[in-house]
Amino acid sequence: MQVAAERRAKPLHTSLYVQVVAGILLGVLVGYAAPGLGVDMKPLGDVFIKMIKMVIGLVIFCTVVAGISGMSDMKKMGRLGGKALLYFEVLSTAALVIGVVVGNLVRPGAGMNADPSKLDAGAVAKYAGAAKEHGTVDFLMSIVPNTVFDALTKGEILPVVFIAVLFGYVLSKMGESGKPLRDLVEAASHWIFGVINVLMRFAPLGAFGAMAYTIGKFGLGSLGQLIGLIGTFYLTGAIFVFGVLGIVSMWAGFSLFKLLRYLKEELLITLGASSSDAALPSLMEKLQHLGCSKSVVGLVVPTGYIFNADGTCIYMTLAALFVAQATNIDLSLTQQLAIFGVSLLTSKGASGITGAGFIALVGTLSVVPAIPLAGMALILGIDRFMSEGRAIVNIIGNAVAAVVMAKLEGELDLARMRDVLEGRLVEDDPVAGDAEAAPHTALPAHSAA
Repeated sequence: MQVAAERRAKPLHTSLYVQVVAGILLGVLVGYAAPGLGVDMKPLGDVFIKMIKMVIGLVIFCTVVAGISGMSDMKKMGRLGGKALLYFEVLSTAALVIGVVVGNLVRPGAGMNADPSKLDAGAVAKYAGAAKEHGTVDFLMSIVPNTVFDALTKGEILPVVFIAVLFGYVLSKMGESGKPLRDLVEAASHWIFGVINVLMRFAPLGAFGAMAYTIGKFGLGSLGQLIGLIGTFYLTGAIFVFGVLGIVSMWAGFSLFKLLRYLKEELLITLGASSSDAALPSLMEKLQHLGCSKSVVGLVVPTGYIFNADGTCIYMTLAALFVAQATNIDLSLTQQLAIFGVSLLTSKGASGITGAGFIALVGTLSVVPAIPLAGMALILGIDRFMSEGRAIVNIIGNAVAAVVMAKLEGELDLARMRDVLEGRLVEDDPVAGDAEAAPHTALPAHSAA
């Protein structure tokens, strides 16, 4: 197609993918060669994430409201939500199981012989307090915000989804009288995604700052004897992605490798920023361009960020076993099952909190008193390196979930998806393209029929 030819003709340096790769590599170099300077680059990463989080609430609200208000069958929305939650639970359970199996087979903590009395328990204390403050009841209570504006200003995903579903449902019932408001929300979506395209210009700087800080602060030498845990975690994540998600993708009729290639910018931004939140708006935009309907993307992706944290699930069971093995604690089958069961809840209850994975792990270990919480100090220093892996697996899992749910609901344009994944139909580059134009955000609800 002519559009694809024009896209390929653009200079390589204008590609967001190339710029983010350059930012990450430069960040590693600066952090390694000048650790102090690398640490000073932290604000660049923080500001980029803050800019993206600044508009996440609006992106989710407009996308969900526009998608649901355009659905004529509300039973279909309920069916989609039920299928999505069931899918999330099955995949999360699979991730936890894989973490337990690999942890028992590889035993990354065996032989460390760490003495809990000599570990810095104080370093973990603040996380233990946060874990107590964010239990299951608090998580459920937090779904309903104090006010509509409170949900949008705090940027917490689940309350925004809650009010968006409510508003979208009522708007769908208003019929023709609600058309002006639906048009306004649709227009706002174009406007907000235009803002996102502008903000994405700063992704290379954000990736550079975050990576320079990570290497400068913790250093490659901080990996030391813990490199085994990091390697085991990334290996386990790869097994889940290419094994479990690969099989799911084949069943749904698309290539996981091609989907990953299509989402390469989002994956690199997630890696550089060590947060999947940074890529959430552009992920939703690209999935709509891929051929998934706005209603499916708007409902599945945001809720998936809360309920489908596959990377966090792998991390929790694997890290829990590592701490036990490193402190010479031989866990019984009952204790491992207790960790497994609690992880099903805590992996979701701590979502949206800074250091969420680590906090959730502290809360999980509390149910097995035999494991000293001080042992968490062993992995505190490398949590940033593992956080990147958690975020990557999480975003891949939710991208696959959106495509699968769209396929199941007949809300996926299969011909369009094939053209996009094969490179025959491309979107505008958010860096080189027109920031005001977001043509693929206005896609109608696609149907496989």
